[in-house]
Amino acid sequence: MHSTGFLGLNGPRAPDPMTFAAAVLAWIADPAHWVGFDGIPTRVGEHLTMSVTALALSLAIALPVGLALGHTGKGGAVAINIANVGRALPSLALIALALPVAFGLGLGLGFWPTMFALVPLGLPPIITNTYVALRSIDPDLIEAARGMGMREWDLLRRVEIPVAAPVIIAGVRNAAVAIVATATLGAIVASGGLGRYIVDGLARQDQARLFVGAVLVALLAIGAELALALFERLVVPVGIRHAARAPDTWSAPR
Repeated sequence: MHSTGFLGLNGPRAPDPMTFAAAVLAWIADPAHWVGFDGIPTRVGEHLTMSVTALALSLAIALPVGLALGHTGKGGAVAINIANVGRALPSLALIALALPVAFGLGLGLGFWPTMFALVPLGLPPIITNTYVALRSIDPDLIEAARGMGMREWDLLRRVEIPVAAPVIIAGVRNAAVAIVATATLGAIVASGGLGRYIVDGLARQDQARLFVGAVLVALLAIGAELALALFERLVVPVGIRHAARAPDTWSAPR
């Protein structure tokens, strides 16, 4: 595939906006970019597979930890600080560190090294939001539920999780957006996805390919945000959503 010619050997030069727009439209309209292993549907599917898998693994780890810590109130600060290490570590460095592990386990390049970088990225917002949401519930509500004879599991399942759901889902939304955006780095270790367009666009000096890849990643991230916002509206009662947004309905974390 030929280059769009906007990146020269002596460095990038600003393309003419009309020429660049025409090049992008021509790239999108090319039927060859909609079929095969490098077609847009395939790359979008690969990106979604990586992102959904990473988010599911993050939820499987972080949600039980956050619920346990938030319900008991023990060890929360330590666990949150440990989880936040994931925010401080560069994702590219995590991928590099994951390569020897993946090779040692016979997993090779691609999918699993990318997971080793994406899953830690999703842990901090889910753990932190879950813990803070449960610890911020009005203590009087908790005591009233216990006074009605609820056991700890029933209290968590029927009172704490429903009331804390908006804040918990907000943490999941943050994790999802971060994972979708960062999954582009997986292309560096041959995992596919939309990051392939960005990496190949740079290598081929093809700004149209690079631009389309970046826009598609942004659209997927926005789509993830909107999908989880819709999920919240469907599963969380209106009264609880409004209460979660009203500062005076929450006490300080205990």
